[in-house]
Amino acid sequence: MAKNYTPYRIAFYIGIVVVWQIIAMVGIWPDNIFPSPYEVAEDLAYGAADGSLLYGIATSMWRLSIGLAIAIGGGIVLGIFMARVEVINQTVGSLVLGLQSIPSIAWVPLAILWFGLTDGGIIFVTAIGAIFAVTINTYTGVKNINPHFIEAARNMGAKGSQLITAVLIPAAFPYMISGFKQGWAFAWRGVIGAEILFSFLGLGFLLNAGRSLNDVSQVIGIMIVIMAIGLVVDGVIFKRLENKVMSRWGLR
Repeated sequence: MAKNYTPYRIAFYIGIVVVWQIIAMVGIWPDNIFPSPYEVAEDLAYGAADGSLLYGIATSMWRLSIGLAIAIGGGIVLGIFMARVEVINQTVGSLVLGLQSIPSIAWVPLAILWFGLTDGGIIFVTAIGAIFAVTINTYTGVKNINPHFIEAARNMGAKGSQLITAVLIPAAFPYMISGFKQGWAFAWRGVIGAEILFSFLGLGFLLNAGRSLNDVSQVIGIMIVIMAIGLVVDGVIFKRLENKVMSRWGLR
């Protein structure tokens, strides 16, 4: 039975807050440079009360959901084609590897030129930042399928879309889950980075607004919210999905 480390995590984060509060109380740095946890919490409470924080979270999550959905759908299709058609792998595959090395934030200027300061530009940056991780992991998963399984499925009459949906995707799913997790991480960074540069609503906009106003409490508070959302999505959604898939495959 796996050991429950939740109490240790809670104690660890409480310890961080306590140390943070002590340093703030000592007054090594002024409040406008190093605010206390109370001041940060107060700033977040104010943002929640006037609705700006909740609206920012909802806006960023909406953009993330659309961008990640596009990345997952496109990545699965492209990854399967790369794994099954060698010409595509040798041509498009090399391009995918090259494009993966481009940070999401580097796509922002192109997104602004193509889409303007709109939601479409932010969603584009979000999707393009995640699609290559999904593609590569899907490719790896399909490539690692035992050829005898595919041959047996074909002998039983599976072909075309049926072969893909009934054999390739289920067999490659453990690898695809890793791609989804990586894609989510890249997409989350991409949407926040794009919102900062687009200055167009969302958590990234609130982060940049705090910088413009020299409000360190708001900057730190929004960073904590971004981190918390990342931990929740990774731990509640992807971790459970990963554990379920791995248990079904007997890998855990």
